[in-house]
Amino acid sequence: MPTIVRMPEVLANATEGVLATWLVAEGASVRVGQPLAEIETEKAVVEFQAESDGVLGRRLVAAGATVDVGAPIAVLLAPAEDAAVLEAFLAQVGQDHPTPDGGAGPGGGVAAGGGSDGAPGPDGGTDPGGRVAADGGSGAAPDARGDASAADAPAVRVGRIFASPLARKLARDRGLDLASLRGSGPRGRIVRRDVEAAASPAGATASTDTTDTTDTTDTTDTTDTTDTVRDQPATAVGQDRSAKAAAFTDVPHTQLRRAIARRLTQSKATAPHYYLTAEVRVDALLDLRRRINADGGRRVSVNDLVVRAVAAAHERVPDLNAIWTDDAVRRFTGADIAVAVSTDHGLYTPVIRGVERMRLRELSAAIADLATRARERRLRQDELEGGSFTVSNLGSYGVREFAAIINPPHAGILAVGVAEQRPVVTDGALAVATVMTCTLSADHRIADGALAAQWLAAFTRVVEEPVSMLV
Repeated sequence: MPTIVRMPEVLANATEGVLATWLVAEGASVRVGQPLAEIETEKAVVEFQAESDGVLGRRLVAAGATVDVGAPIAVLLAPAEDAAVLEAFLAQVGQDHPTPDGGAGPGGGVAAGGGSDGAPGPDGGTDPGGRVAADGGSGAAPDARGDASAADAPAVRVGRIFASPLARKLARDRGLDLASLRGSGPRGRIVRRDVEAAASPAGATASTDTTDTTDTTDTTDTTDTTDTVRDQPATAVGQDRSAKAAAFTDVPHTQLRRAIARRLTQSKATAPHYYLTAEVRVDALLDLRRRINADGGRRVSVNDLVVRAVAAAHERVPDLNAIWTDDAVRRFTGADIAVAVSTDHGLYTPVIRGVERMRLRELSAAIADLATRARERRLRQDELEGGSFTVSNLGSYGVREFAAIINPPHAGILAVGVAEQRPVVTDGALAVATVMTCTLSADHRIADGALAAQWLAAFTRVVEEPVSMLV
């Protein structure tokens, strides 16, 4: 008998995910453990594997759709079943020829690509690619009559409230109760303009009416342009305003970008940051790197050495090797260090476990592997969790100095700048040395200034006497 494949909970406590890519075509055979699709969570892209052998009879969700955990995403046929069995099964569960472009789904109508709401409108009412609800709904309020009269729904609602993800977020951010809002979207769904209208009643008409493309007043430009407009032909004024209206592009938020925004906003709002900066001489470190790389083996980078030096500093000042929890400061004995990796689709911070036990080339290979898989969006969820400290290095971009935001719940993050030759004073004489500016951002809840200063001093000593990290 055909079985329905449902959206898995690939991330603990997640309520939804994005079905990023289908890896199996309709009609193709699949085996247990074979990847069916890639699911994008807030931190990574995870492969969803088949739990039984069979044939992928029908995909119910389009690539790019946001899907509630537990919602149907596909129908899997047994090896001996054919298209007739599939159609009979779909008819039995109330599904008439589902396609990834729309329509109702098993159990009362799962829609993708906007579902019964239709295509996403300019108000941002639906997520790109549509949204599939776990209860079989498409995200639109049920309407037995199927006509526009659902717009007359009562202002106070009972039961499930149908609203776009963006509308829910805006309402949450502005402290609004969705149950008190009247939805103006398809079939009474609450969309962005409804939340904005409730938050700013006086400006609702001017700020949220996206159906009127006529620009009657330029409210953003306070310069008096009366004489200029008077001297221009009417068509020229209209063209100028049209050009202004077309001078931007909206790039929809990805799950990763939303996660970065939420976590770092949380970090700045809840973790009391303070910053300590050290000018670190790295001539000895660069000399050690040259000697290590001289034998033709795997090349070690400056960043590899910096990460190893952080682990050595943790061994010397273990109280900073910690994270903040609601009940205690949790201190660790091993150095699990996250390394910031910039990619085309966002910032990842994979964690290297047990850095203090690794040989340099082993550490270098581990960092390179995680960075490569981050750029290919192939990191596992467990590789993005844990750790107590982060290293962010922008030296390769020529950045001399910067301050980074702590990756919660870590105790700190080290921002590493470019290593460059600078004038220094040694024993009263002017000289030239290779210097790297390192800024430690620390969480004052975990470490007071004196403790962070001790740690930064220990890190500086290790970098300036790098042989000490090898023994």
